[in-house]
Formats: sequence, C-alpha cells, structure tokens
Amino acid sequence: MKHLRLNAVAALFAVPLVMAPLAARAAADAPAAAPAADEVPRTPMSVVVVSGSRSEHLSFDLPASIDVVDASQIGAAQPRVNASEALAGVPGLVVQNRQNYAQDLQISSRGFGARSQFGVRGVRLIADGIPATMPDGQGQAATFDLDLAERIEVLRGPYSTLYGNHSGGVVQLFTRDPKGAPYVETNVSAGSYGQHKLDVNAGGKEGRFGWLLDASRFETDGYRAHSAATRDQAYAKLTFDASSTSKLTIVASGLRQDDTQDPLGVTWGTYQRDPRAGEIDTTDTQTPQRTLADRYNTRKSIDHQQIGLNWDQRFGSDRLRVTVYGGNRRVIQYQAFTRAFQAPATHSGGVVDFDRDFYGVDVNWMMTRPLGEGTLRTTVGLEAGKSTDARKGYENYVGTEFGVQGRLRRDEQDEVNNVDPYLQLEWELGRWVFTGGLRHSRVSFDVDDHYLANGNDSGGADYSHTTPLLGVLYKLTPDLNVYASAAHGFETPTLNEVFYSGTAGGFNYGLGAATSTQVEVGVKAALAKDVRVNAALFQARTHDELVVDASSGGRTSYRNASATLRQGLELSLDADLRAGFSARVAASVLRAIYDQSFTGVAEGNRLPGVPRTSLYGELAWKDPGQRFGAALETVANGKVYADDANAAIPAPGYAIFNARVQASQQLDGAMRGWRLREYARVNNLFDRTYIGSVIVGDSNRRYYEPAPGRNWMLGASAQYQF
Repeated sequence: MKHLRLNAVAALFAVPLVMAPLAARAAADAPAAAPAADEVPRTPMSVVVVSGSRSEHLSFDLPASIDVVDASQIGAAQPRVNASEALAGVPGLVVQNRQNYAQDLQISSRGFGARSQFGVRGVRLIADGIPATMPDGQGQAATFDLDLAERIEVLRGPYSTLYGNHSGGVVQLFTRDPKGAPYVETNVSAGSYGQHKLDVNAGGKEGRFGWLLDASRFETDGYRAHSAATRDQAYAKLTFDASSTSKLTIVASGLRQDDTQDPLGVTWGTYQRDPRAGEIDTTDTQTPQRTLADRYNTRKSIDHQQIGLNWDQRFGSDRLRVTVYGGNRRVIQYQAFTRAFQAPATHSGGVVDFDRDFYGVDVNWMMTRPLGEGTLRTTVGLEAGKSTDARKGYENYVGTEFGVQGRLRRDEQDEVNNVDPYLQLEWELGRWVFTGGLRHSRVSFDVDDHYLANGNDSGGADYSHTTPLLGVLYKLTPDLNVYASAAHGFETPTLNEVFYSGTAGGFNYGLGAATSTQVEVGVKAALAKDVRVNAALFQARTHDELVVDASSGGRTSYRNASATLRQGLELSLDADLRAGFSARVAASVLRAIYDQSFTGVAEGNRLPGVPRTSLYGELAWKDPGQRFGAALETVANGKVYADDANAAIPAPGYAIFNARVQASQQLDGAMRGWRLREYARVNNLFDRTYIGSVIVGDSNRRYYEPAPGRNWMLGASAQYQF
C-alpha cells in the first residue's frame, strides 16, 4: 500500500482508453446523452438522498435536516476548486476558505468542528461511499473531486450520529454515474491573484461497462503573502453491471500538492495595516521586516492516493452492499517556531514528516418486510477502519538557516483503529414514519515511540460509545411534514490532539471523549408548486468539550472543558419562480456558549470560531432555452470570537455580494457534437475588507486569516460527444 501512489489511478485510466474506440463506433446507435446538470431544472419536492437512511429516500420524508447541493449549484460559474464554493448555501453549515491551501478548509456544522486548526474535524466527510475522514476523526476536504460531482448531501443534527465518531454533521459527495455515448471535455479558468485551472475529463458507457476519467491542475499566487499553491488531482470511476441485480463500482483518486506555502495567521494590528501582509518576525534582528512565514519558509507537501471498490447486490426487495478501500497519504510540513534554539528536549521540532497507510470496510444488509399495516426497513452493518503512520519530526533549522530539515527529534509509529457495528430501522405506517438506530463505536490509539532521547512516550488510549437515535415524522398533508428526533453522540480526540500536553509536554493520553445529547424538531413544507421551505429548531448539550489549551506556530495542545450548549434555528427556502427566475435562501441563528465555567473561561462565553448568525441568498435567472443565465448572491456571517475567554478582538461580522453570468451553446451542422460553455464571476462586488476565518486559541494572538477583496474569475469549456 505504501507504494500505491498514482499507479492505481493510471491503471484505471488505461482501460477506458482501450475501450474508447469501440465505444465511439457504437455511438451512433447509443441513446442521446442526458442534458448537462447545469441545464436540468431543480424540482425541490423530488430530491432523493441516501444519507441517513443509507438507501434511496425522498429528503422531504426523512425526519432529519438534510440539504442537497446538485451539479448545477456545484458548477454555477465556479472553478470547482474548493467545496466552500458549493456549500455556502447550506443552513447550519459554515465553510470558510482560509486562503491557505496548506491547511485546507474550515467546516463546521451547528458549531461542531469550528475550532479545527487544520483540515476538518467534528464533521464526517465521505466521497462515493469512501470515508475522507480517518478513524480518529480528522478529514481532508481537498480530496473531494468536484469536477465530476453529481451532488453533495449535507446531513445535520441527531441523524448525523448514525455515522459514529466525529459526526456533528455529515458531508457526502457523489460523482455522477457513466452513461450515454463517449465524450471528452476540457475546462479552463483564470482569475485574480494568479489563479488558473485546467481540467480534462472523459466518460461514457458501452453495454455493461462505464467509465469516468478526470485530471486537473490548479495554480494560484495566493491572496495573502506567502500563500502560493499548486494542486494536481486525478480521478477515475469504472462501473460494470454484472447482472440486472448487481453492480461493481471501482473508484480511484490522487491528490498532489508540492511545497504549498503557509501564510500563517496574523495579529489584529497586522490585519488593520495590510490584510494581505504576513506577520513580521520581531526576533529576526538581521532582517527586521522579514515575516515569520518567509523566515521559516512555512510550507506543506501532500501526496495522497486511494482506491475503493463497491459491490451492490439486490435480492428482490433486499440489498447487500460491500465497500472496501485503501490508500496512502504522505505529508511533509515546515512550521514556524520563534524559539527554535531554546526548544526543550520534549519538543518534536518544526518539521512534520509522516507516511500513512489507511484502509477499511463497510458491509451492510438492507431488508424490507411488511409489519402490521406498514412496511419495516432494516439495515444491519459493520464498519471498520485502520490508519498507520510512520511519523518523524525534525528541527526546522540547521545552524542559522531556518526552514530546512535539521536534527531528528521524533520517530514513532501511530495506529488508530475503529470497529463500529450498527443497526437502523424505519417503520412506515400510514402517515407516520418511525425511525431508530443504534451504533457501537470502539476507537483505539496506539503509539510505539522509537525516539527515546526525551523518554519513552509509547502508550495508547481506548474509547467506546453506544449511539442511540430515535425519530418520528408525521405527514399532516401531502405538502406538509413535521418531525422530531433525538440522539446521543461522541467525539474522541484526533491523533494530532493527543500529540502534545501543554506547551512542551509529550503525548496527552488523558484526554477524554466529548459526548453530546442532541434534539431537533422541524417542518418541511411545499407552499406552492416547486417552492419548498424547511425549518428546524435544535439543541445540543455537550460534556467534556475538547478545547484548545495552547496554540503556537502550528503546534496545538488540547484539554477537556466543561459543558457547552448549542441552540439554534435553521431556515431554508428553495423555489423555482416564473419567467426563468429561481430563489434560494438559507439562514441560521446559533447560540453556542460554555454552559459551565472552567479555568479562565466564564459561564456564558461564546464558543470561538462560531458565528451567531449566517445568511446566504441567491436570485438567479435562466432564459427558456437554458442558454443564458445570471445570478446575484449574498453571503453574511456574524462576528466570531477567536478565544475561549472572549478577550481577543472578535472577527467582525460581514456581508458580501457576488455576481455571475453564464452561457452555453449546442452546435449544429459541421460542428454537431460540440457543446460550449462560458462564465464570468465577480466575488465581493463592493470590495469589502473582512476576516474570513480565525485560528482558535493561538498563543501568539495571530488569530486572523483575512479574505480577498473584489476578485474575478473567467472560465470556458468545450465538450465533444462522439
């Protein structure tokens, strides 16, 4: 597995290239391809989801808060680089592009995951049935391939706990299935701050065999100082209809980022002076105006690849689904420490170097049986995963030169395992839908320390929790459903959160898991034809919340705090209006506080990283022929505190406006088979200066990560269908 790299992706690419000529000869007899996703009108009442119930289900009839972002929204005049482009319109979900491709996006669901220092934690990520979240709960949204995405399902509230550890919310991406005659497509885009992307994809289906291929490169100079990045991605999906009742799907993907620059956070004073500037290193007497990021050349290289197989077999009304996957992730990161020469022996150095193998399996059996005067659907399953890290740490200086690999300061092997059996029930009885679920999770951490100069830190920690769920939905009328649900969830520390105890200590095996009790009531209604409104009231009470103890230069330690309370309201409206107009509104109000005081933090303090209010609005138009379109968007968030004590200046609230236009042409005559698309987008129309995200609890008060001013993007694509 360690040498898997991109070989699996390359092998999958080779098969469709051999088949393409055969498929092309059959194209004349093949059915016409379905309309492109961005031309298919959205019908709010007919949205089908699989999240939560694990089988096809109308989201309108599911007793849970779940939203679907379809392909027309994912590709709505966007370069499809970051999931934040598509997820801005989901209530209860806050997705921030940190303008830092070394640290990935910040994603929080109803406040869960808001304090993540890098990547995604507290929210479970899944792509085509394969977890993008490791067994310890740490995930990477950058692994999502958005170019071939058919939809993204976002599940929030009690129902999320059915996915186990770190499921404060679930974000699940599905790529489209191959179909129709073979095609080849090229997409290009360019914009502010040296951004440009090239994407080439192909697909089709011949008889029982289908394929999708995608490869892209994205480059940017970065909005902030020292934030340039290059990202290469590859994706392949092969499908084979073994019979009328069985299907095999193989997916493989790769992500590569070499020397992605990390701009770090800045203080309030630096942000006010110049939002694009880096923080000056005041300890650098030889070059007084050099920034910390430049002095230490903070950067991160990522090499990630994975492959997965899904077998789906139907037996009448029953179904067996088996998913197996494996992959490798290699990361080298250079961090900034201002006291490198005085670092105590317990520090692991400023260079992180790990090589991770991961793999897992999910097997479930779904049955449908009559029960009384209703229908009972039962799902029984087992999910298991494992990750193994060969991890080393080095000093990030040699002599007086910083940002280079120095002496070895850490050498260990880290393993994380999870085993989760689960059971889900749904009984539909007339107008009533009763649901229940039970999942037992066991998560274990094991560390074998090979660097003994600072003592032997070998050890481990074990966590287990049983997660129950109860829900009920009542269909008042065909156009009005009401529901309620409740569950008990949990959240272990991630591997990175047990690495340090205090500012200089070793492993923190004493960290406990946070547990939460969640309740929700909601309404789903169709007010008129193609107008859907969802509203939900919710509460989540958490004990032993994991909070930042100290954070400096990329190194963060954690502790368990007292109780926290999250109470809120979510409202969404999705409507197809007359004359080609459509509207979308997503609004959230969230009261997220510490419900009990603890050292340095008063009862009633706001949870850091969580805005009290969030709003997304969109008014869009398309002509009757679906050839032209335009839209105006607004995104607004309330102020955000950066520390538990609420003592630092909070990032102020903001509201920005974006505009987009797009066009498409289906050519005829000698150019038959060609289809062209173009778009233009301007973000932050009124050039608002604001802070897009914060680094919670930074010990040097470098909390703030500024967002871009007015910026633009142009894009075009050409598709040829054989």
